[in-house]
Amino acid sequence: MTASDYRPPRLLRNPHLQSVLGSSSLRRRRGLRALAASGAATREYILDGGHGARLQGWHSHVPGREPAGMALLLHGWEGSADSGYMRLTAARLLADGLDVFRLNFRDHGDTHHLNEGLFHSNRLDEVVHATADMVQRLRVRDLVVAGYSLGGNHALRLGLRAGMAGLPLRRIAAVCPLVDPATTMARMERAPQFYDWYFRRKWRSSLLRKRELFPEQHGYDDATLALDMRSLTAWLAERYAGFGRVEDYFDSYSIAGDRLAGLAVPASILMAEDDPVIPFEDFRRWRLPAGAELEVARWGGHCAFVESLSGDGFAERWVAERLRAGLPGR
Repeated sequence: MTASDYRPPRLLRNPHLQSVLGSSSLRRRRGLRALAASGAATREYILDGGHGARLQGWHSHVPGREPAGMALLLHGWEGSADSGYMRLTAARLLADGLDVFRLNFRDHGDTHHLNEGLFHSNRLDEVVHATADMVQRLRVRDLVVAGYSLGGNHALRLGLRAGMAGLPLRRIAAVCPLVDPATTMARMERAPQFYDWYFRRKWRSSLLRKRELFPEQHGYDDATLALDMRSLTAWLAERYAGFGRVEDYFDSYSIAGDRLAGLAVPASILMAEDDPVIPFEDFRRWRLPAGAELEVARWGGHCAFVESLSGDGFAERWVAERLRAGLPGR
């Protein structure tokens, strides 16, 4: 299976329709059914993210079966472990003989109560620490990781830290990973208005929830929450992430240029040429190490790659195939 195999019907070749369908309630329901049909038992874990941080995750295992390995799945910004693409990917991997661990980033899903501090995209340390905790507690010998959008960015950055963290990471699969946050912000500002509405609505709901839970720590007012995306991001970067400028914050989690040069873990990256959120030009300028491969599909939108109106997804099958290939004996 390669990116060129993805050929959706003409009706689904519009990138905006793709992107909306990819995160639709249709896909969430389909994912819930697929995960239930897998026969897996799912258990919640609260992982140690280091320095008092706690992250929630969900481990799915088919009873009575020795797994071929553990797949860690990382969602996109303002997604969650219960997003449709996360559940659909989990079901596909379970069918292929793997165990699956779906991790929630800080303040994603129903986890705002676990930590006082706000989520920001430079909190990679707690993801690495939580992954190491999961590996130890579940006695994982062979780990593979997949991520979507911001989760793809984190998966590749996790790969850079795997050796130092002692993670048995065998392979990475990233779907439409965020490469350069600065250019993505500029793209979002030029994109159709509903993208801005969708992300701002979800982010502001998250910030309101945080304020309700920790009013003494988070006394920001409604005027702050009414800022546009760039201004609100600058406020977060300067007030909560410790950066003097929003540009420095963007740079802190960029993987553009040759920043993945030290990646020693084999990686496969799937990108859609028509992605309306992540600029394709970022991938043209990317310099990847020898062990990383970039596959570009003509269509797919942002992390969608939907194949039919019933919600079937190419990306989930692609991820499962790439991760299986990274396990011993495959």
